[in-house]
Amino acid sequence: MGLGTPSTPPIQTRNPTINVRNPTPNDRIFKVLWELQKRGNSPHTIKNIGKLLHLLDKHTDLDKPETVRGYLARLDRKNGYKRNLAFAYNVYCLHHKLTWEKPKYYQNAKLPKIPQENKIDMIKASTPEKLALAISISKETGLRPVEAMRLRLRDIDIANKIIYPQTAKHGSARILKVTTETQQLLTIYLAKRNIALNDNIFESWTSDTYGKWFRHYRNKLAKKLNDQSLKTIRLYDLRHFFATKLYSQTKDILFVKQQLGHRKLETTLIYTQLIHFHNDEYTSAVANTVEKATNLIDNGFEYVTEMDGLKLFRKRK
Repeated sequence: MGLGTPSTPPIQTRNPTINVRNPTPNDRIFKVLWELQKRGNSPHTIKNIGKLLHLLDKHTDLDKPETVRGYLARLDRKNGYKRNLAFAYNVYCLHHKLTWEKPKYYQNAKLPKIPQENKIDMIKASTPEKLALAISISKETGLRPVEAMRLRLRDIDIANKIIYPQTAKHGSARILKVTTETQQLLTIYLAKRNIALNDNIFESWTSDTYGKWFRHYRNKLAKKLNDQSLKTIRLYDLRHFFATKLYSQTKDILFVKQQLGHRKLETTLIYTQLIHFHNDEYTSAVANTVEKATNLIDNGFEYVTEMDGLKLFRKRK
């Protein structure tokens, strides 16, 4: 089910395109970004730092650190956002040998809210096939949005329903499994496109594009159903859903760490807390043949028991 694919994203960014391959000689921001690229920083990191520096440049004099400190002090935003701005400006100061005292912004610890699976599926069902495929992959693999958008055709073994992603944030490599449903979505999607082996399967989409489309259709569905709770589901929550579900099924925190591509176990340990508050409602299903049982397992159901020759399965809602 889809609503049709518009030609352009519903929200346009005002941030200028950062072309660090051809930096302007007199542009001090571009010199910073060019240096980051030469040092091998990821395009995603360079792009984000560039956006933040251009924003600061609109409101401050980047070569006068006190104007930046004053702007940050007056800015009515959460500490996490202000911390990111301070980090980006610190990169600028280090490159241009400016002296400043970096302010400290501590972000209050907060556990993520895990969405119900049926609500994720409702959003997916209301979107065009490209976005539906991306949501399905995110939900079943826990890939970060930037990792999902980097997937190339060569990274996917369609026949065996396996994905070999390029892990972001220097995390560990991993092999991830998808269901038959996602395999079918992928097969249909690729049949309509001429995507070469080294091409990204989502073509020109970036994590920003993915996020904008997700919010657009999520909000549209929330309005249609008059269900404001849908608007609380963030794209990154699909990763949290995957991790919590995986830990619930395996109770193996090291395996969850590996499947998420985390470098530090401390990052993964939050899911040992979330499991106690995760939804305990289930959808039940019955299989009387091996084929039906296999199909249920492929679609996320777990085996419970057998009664009267029937195999009983369940899956969290």
